[in-house]
Amino acid sequence: MNERNKKSVYLLTYSAAIAAIYIALTMMFMPISFGPIQFRISEALCVLPYFTPAAVPGLFIGCLLSNLMAGAMTMDVIFGSIATLIGAIGSYALRRSRFMVLLPPILSNAVIIPWVLRYAYGSTDLIPVAMVTVGIGEVLAVGVLGSVLIRALERYKHMIFRGVSAA
Repeated sequence: MNERNKKSVYLLTYSAAIAAIYIALTMMFMPISFGPIQFRISEALCVLPYFTPAAVPGLFIGCLLSNLMAGAMTMDVIFGSIATLIGAIGSYALRRSRFMVLLPPILSNAVIIPWVLRYAYGSTDLIPVAMVTVGIGEVLAVGVLGSVLIRALERYKHMIFRGVSAA
């Protein structure tokens, strides 16, 4: 197998694994993964673009399938997944800074998800209030858990992400 095909297989495999882990974490913690005050533990994986570009499609597909499997409204499936995709792309773009990689998923979800809650689920919360509550959940999931995940993976990144690094 030539190097290009080998790298494509690695990227596809890592993307699928990341999607599967995202889905598993979302489903395991279903009661706190959805709603106006949500703490989606799987969002901690949004720091993975720091290590590999394979995380971008993996996070998007994982979020999309999680929302579908949980029975989310169509608008939530579409725009919630797009919020995660925007966050993942932003994290990949800022991968040179371990701190900056945390910001895009927090911001994209804090801005987009309140509108989804309002128009898909009829939430009566004021949009700015929902931005704060969703933002707090994202800061905890991505900012706190994601930071811990980055630190844990940093030591082993050359073994775990061999062949698919973001560099």
